Amino acid sequence: MAVAASLALLSLLIAPVSIVSSASVALVTLRHGAKEGLIVLCSACVAAALLGILVIGNYQFALGYGAVLWMPVWLISIVLREGRHLSLAVEIAVILGILAIIGFYLYEPEPALMWRQVLGQMLQPMLALPDAPEEQIKKSLDVIVHFMTGIVASGTVSGMLLGLLLGRWWQSCLYNPGGFRKEYLSLKTRSVFAIGSVVIIIIALLSSGIIAEISWNITILLFILYIFIGTAVLHVLISAMKTKWFWLPTFYVLIFMIPHTLIPVAFIGLGDTWLNLRNKVSHQTGV
Repeated sequence: MAVAASLALLSLLIAPVSIVSSASVALVTLRHGAKEGLIVLCSACVAAALLGILVIGNYQFALGYGAVLWMPVWLISIVLREGRHLSLAVEIAVILGILAIIGFYLYEPEPALMWRQVLGQMLQPMLALPDAPEEQIKKSLDVIVHFMTGIVASGTVSGMLLGLLLGRWWQSCLYNPGGFRKEYLSLKTRSVFAIGSVVIIIIALLSSGIIAEISWNITILLFILYIFIGTAVLHVLISAMKTKWFWLPTFYVLIFMIPHTLIPVAFIGLGDTWLNLRNKVSHQTGV
């Protein structure tokens, strides 16, 4: 409770800390079940509200932030505990993100206009600089506002999944050494989910207007999903190489340092649904 609440508020200053906060809720839920996890979640919300009063003089924001941060992780932790399949939990997390995108477009008639106002206020200090490329910034803004819903949803789902994976890794270290590695490296989506992903991408490419915009925002979210899967696939493939001691750390450095490398990683994650690359390597090398 203390870890979840304190790190949640600290994440307002250091965003990645929120992953550790949500992982603490995930660990309790995975190990002890939905009821114990909910107790920790609710108690942490109360603790966050009290800390919010002391730190920022407002309990509503801290309480709402904690609930939004921990509730989705709690739900998918229940799915993983009861279903015992990491792939199912990951798919549920992505589906929640897709529903959030669609729901936002139903709630907000002109999301691009809203994001333009939000980003415009955030960029005011940059535009005020004497040498700021104002025209270039405005042109980039005109493009990015149409995809901000997907970007925000992708960031939220990524944080949710990283919290779940960290909690699962902790559980493995404590009670099932080596179990997480095997579970994560076998991560994949069902063919039905992959076919649905391809259909959404095709709709995004061929349609126009609001349908295309919604499809592209969902595609951004799916891109994150297949990055996770593609990373697992390539980890297995590289582990089968004699020079894995060099290429494995190089691979992770590349995907963190050069964002463009994530595109082929995502395509590999999507294609593995039908190619079964890991199974072929396992049969050949015993990896």
